[in-house]
Amino acid sequence: MTTSFKGLASKKRHEVIDQGRRKLIASAAIGLVVAAEAISVLRPNIVSAATADTIRPFRANASDEDLSDLRRRIRMTRWPDQETVADQSQGIQLSNLRPLVEYWGTDYDWRKAEEKLNIFPQYVTEIEGLDIHFLHVRSKHPNALPVIITHGWPGSVFEILKAIGPLTDPTTHGASAEDAFDVVVPSMPGYGFSGKPTTTGWGPDHTARIWVELMKRLGYQRYVAQGGDWGSPVSSAMARLAPKGLLGIHINLPAVVPPEIAAVLAVGGPAPDGLTDKERATFEALSTAAKMGNRSYATMMGTRPQTVGYGLTDSPAGLAAWMLGHPGFSRWTYKASDPEKSPDEVLDDITLYWLTNSAVSSARLYWEYGGGRSPALAAGEKTSEITLPVAITVFPGESYRAPETWARRAYSNLSYFHEVDKGGHFAAWEEPELFSAELRAAFRPLR
Repeated sequence: MTTSFKGLASKKRHEVIDQGRRKLIASAAIGLVVAAEAISVLRPNIVSAATADTIRPFRANASDEDLSDLRRRIRMTRWPDQETVADQSQGIQLSNLRPLVEYWGTDYDWRKAEEKLNIFPQYVTEIEGLDIHFLHVRSKHPNALPVIITHGWPGSVFEILKAIGPLTDPTTHGASAEDAFDVVVPSMPGYGFSGKPTTTGWGPDHTARIWVELMKRLGYQRYVAQGGDWGSPVSSAMARLAPKGLLGIHINLPAVVPPEIAAVLAVGGPAPDGLTDKERATFEALSTAAKMGNRSYATMMGTRPQTVGYGLTDSPAGLAAWMLGHPGFSRWTYKASDPEKSPDEVLDDITLYWLTNSAVSSARLYWEYGGGRSPALAAGEKTSEITLPVAITVFPGESYRAPETWARRAYSNLSYFHEVDKGGHFAAWEEPELFSAELRAAFRPLR
């Protein structure tokens, strides 16, 4: 049955961001002053820096003209025929996408998304010639442990927002003040409000060096790093660098697949003998995903990001379909009754990509990574070079469940491994309380 979002009342939209969640977000920002200067969503560079390392305040504020243009383009959408199968084997289904896009062009309100962002202190600073946008929320508790959290694709800083409160203000969420964090959430280069690289060489390793400089610029001498999706290769690269002050990392998309298993998966072979039940289940999940083309988006962006980008840059419906085709969204229903995975939650993220015109600049990261190869491969991520403590949480809705046996083989200093009972690829977005609890447990020995 087709779900319709068209004509939702204003009251219904407000249910997505209820009063309790507003208090949760506001609690994280206690004692912080958010600068009032409005900076255009499309022009994060308009404030001139006095020196190269100046940190400038930032607020999201799209122009009315850009929002009107978005709605106009949505109204002009030319829709394809309906798929000829009853599942998603041909891609995202028309009956799921069309109502969402039509709601996007009528009742969706980007200004509410800006409110979600602007309640937190945001800044921009230039590092290696590129403006880096980031949220920086200090805890009210003394001796809070700084953590830099990296988002992925097709995610953004939006996927981390609901975890900021539990991390910075644990006592409000049933945890101890000793487990508090200062939270830094940057927009990846080429993503969101950060600048767009105009040269090659901006892969995860380069981003890791940028993050190290950012934490140094913020005055942190001891800190940890966390990431899922692209945040895992970036955090892993930071661990390989082992800069002074980095105590350890937590990842929820670990690179655990051994080389001999990766070789079999590459040719579509059967599961090798001698695997444990959990190892065999992971092998079968990865093998099935490859045969179904679940990473076809990564192959396209990893080989021809510019070609893909023309349609994504010109058509809001095309951008939405491309992003929602990511396996991490496959279990999302986009229903207004589900505040964790509602239409507004999804559209906040997609609209950010649209307004910042970052479809191509974000896709190029896959090209930099080497043709869109999988981040699950231990050899590709050079896990043998990581000596810092590594913590892993396995969420059941992830594209694969990392077996502990493979994890311990991949990471010589695996300090924490835990399988939880809910949550998926966008762990901080889907289960912010559980995600925060995992970070507290994982990093507690490093404080």
